[in-house]
Amino acid sequence: MRIYVLWHSYQDQEGRDHEMHLGVYSSRIKAEEGLSFLRNKPGFRDHPDGFEIKEGTLDRTYVTEPFGSLSPDVG
Repeated sequence: MRIYVLWHSYQDQEGRDHEMHLGVYSSRIKAEEGLSFLRNKPGFRDHPDGFEIKEGTLDRTYVTEPFGSLSPDVG
């Protein structure tokens, strides 16, 4: 079964990345309706290009490799 995940991301004035999972939908049309509903809400309207709809499959693991973290003094 296909799913459509609505995300919003932006970078603040201090260069920090922010990413929010906004919803999961059964069709692209429903995801676009969710995007339209949120587009002009406070916060979101300040970052209108931050929306993204990602298509996926239900009951599937997308991360297949472990991850690590960087210490604060790296990078």
